[in-house]
Amino acid sequence: MGGNFNKTAKEIYDLVGGKKNIDSFFSCMTRLRIKLIDEDRVDLDNLKQVEGVIGVVQADTLQVIIGPGKVNNVKEEFEKIIEKDNDEGEIDLKSIAKENKANFRKKQKNPVQAFIRRLANVFVPIIPALVASGLITGFSKAIPQLLVTTMGIDITQNTIILILQVIGSVLFTYLAIVVGFNTAKEFGGTPSLGAIAGGLIINPAIANISIFGEKLVPGNGGIVSVLLSVAFMSYLEKNIRKKVPASLDIIITPTITFLITGLLTYIVIMPAGGFIAEGITAMFMGLLDVGGIFTGFILGATFLPLLATGLHQGFFPFHLELINQTGNDPLFTIQAMGGCGQIGAAVAILVKTRKRKLKKAIGGALPVGFLGIGEPLLYGVTLPLGRPFLTACLGAGVGGAVIAYFEVASTSIGVAGLSLFPLIDNGVTGMLGYAAGVATAYGCGFLFTYFFGFNETMTEQFKD
Repeated sequence: MGGNFNKTAKEIYDLVGGKKNIDSFFSCMTRLRIKLIDEDRVDLDNLKQVEGVIGVVQADTLQVIIGPGKVNNVKEEFEKIIEKDNDEGEIDLKSIAKENKANFRKKQKNPVQAFIRRLANVFVPIIPALVASGLITGFSKAIPQLLVTTMGIDITQNTIILILQVIGSVLFTYLAIVVGFNTAKEFGGTPSLGAIAGGLIINPAIANISIFGEKLVPGNGGIVSVLLSVAFMSYLEKNIRKKVPASLDIIITPTITFLITGLLTYIVIMPAGGFIAEGITAMFMGLLDVGGIFTGFILGATFLPLLATGLHQGFFPFHLELINQTGNDPLFTIQAMGGCGQIGAAVAILVKTRKRKLKKAIGGALPVGFLGIGEPLLYGVTLPLGRPFLTACLGAGVGGAVIAYFEVASTSIGVAGLSLFPLIDNGVTGMLGYAAGVATAYGCGFLFTYFFGFNETMTEQFKD
């Protein structure tokens, strides 16, 4: 895309209807997410053809897929364009809201989609911090393990290593506060109250308190308890505010809200959250224990469809709770095979095709694909071609089976592909198991696609 970020941003801006049709926007690792006022005002067909746009997903927000790094530049230009545009135009927001209310409610009738949408809004903004913290923690643990194993040198108490471990652990130590802040924003509560409600869960002082003969355990229920507590708090706050005079709102509403939330968190929500969290952990661990490689295959093979629809974001709290309960996450490493199977499929297409435009698209998307960001290949290559998407899923499934066989787990989440190596648990043994899964997914994705998944007749849309 080079220096055309402003051009790309301007075209997106115009095609979504301009300032008067944009309610809000933000970006994640690969997507510019735009909350629209009227979805019918978007020129979707031309939006997909904008230079630099890999794909477009319509969900609770319009998700314009641009790619890692580039999306941040486009977002900055997009923001500048909105700030300079003082032409508010004439638009009847009430009329538009009324027209779209029925359509919006139809979309939200599926409770699973509504649930995942809310989870995504809570956890997507945390992804950059998860990536940074996970990699720093991973390197600070992996390097000492490798040195001890290969050279017999012990640097576990080295000052730099200890400082790196502290830096990497900050987010995970106070994750409840960050999640509480975002949950309150999503549910319409006061974010600062959500943050301290999350702090209630991890406060070490509660270890000295017993309720009904049982000692409170800091962190009991983890992310589940935080979500339940802050969602309740937000509901309570909005209802109290309706009944309190405006002149007293700043004093009475937060005080009563937080007092009631605090009491119920310790008496009801944390025990319930702990029960649910333990059930989630037992369910996933049981599936892997009982199903073994079969479960690994299914989880690996179904990740790309989840990614394509955005449903993969619903797994964030499960990943974090597995880490909270067991210290590692065997689910994330299996799902990471989705991107690896797609890499194999993309390389097979690269070898077979004669279309220069398709070769260029694959060549541009492969580097970030190897590092675990698969959306450019997904929306730019495999999904549009059709059958290679299916063979990529099969390759990912075989890789997931290998990961399950070797019982590979990660100590954090946020990155996949080759970037996940520093986060693999169990030192060199774990890394070798992960390498076996990656190589298998690459190889099977390549072979399935080369022999069964691709032919030149599929490439009409990539005419040179």
